[in-house]
Amino acid sequence: MKDTCQVKSVVMDGAEIERSLTRIAHQILEANHGADNLAIVGIVTRGDLLAKRLVEKIEEIEGVKVDLGSLDISFYRDDFMTNFAPAVHATHIPFDIDGKHIVLVDDVLYTGRTIRAALDALMDLGRPSVIQLAVLVDRGHRELPIRADFVGKNVPSAHDENVRLFLEEVDGRSAVEILDVAPGSRAGSAPLGGE
Repeated sequence: MKDTCQVKSVVMDGAEIERSLTRIAHQILEANHGADNLAIVGIVTRGDLLAKRLVEKIEEIEGVKVDLGSLDISFYRDDFMTNFAPAVHATHIPFDIDGKHIVLVDDVLYTGRTIRAALDALMDLGRPSVIQLAVLVDRGHRELPIRADFVGKNVPSAHDENVRLFLEEVDGRSAVEILDVAPGSRAGSAPLGGE
């Protein structure tokens, strides 16, 4: 089903997204004193794509390829029981997370519930030394005491708006847009391919 919501504004274009990711990669390296013992884990479905880009940028900067993983939180969500057909994806973390410095990556930070679910999922896999959070967009409206360590852009928004990331790999274009929430819908991530 195509997203028929009206675009209210484009807050980041492809070039701005790339610049933000480059800045976040530098901040991650500075905060962690380099790339030793570092791993980047993206939350499916767009956080994992951003995580892959961050790993590439860190390799360009440091000459080191850090561990990359993707995390599906479908069954950890607090609304799992009310979501009758969750889109289930694979978690792929091909390394031991015990003692690692993990940077968890998501596209848009909103209420904090997605990050809480991701923390639960990660802790079921092992015991990292440190977990940090990198997000491309922080739109506010937190419901849980969660904040990002690395933020691409703060985008103030209303509850009746969606702040969505579109990426070339899955959507054919890269942008962060603010859209009205369609009647009967709730704010959330864009479906893959804008379905």
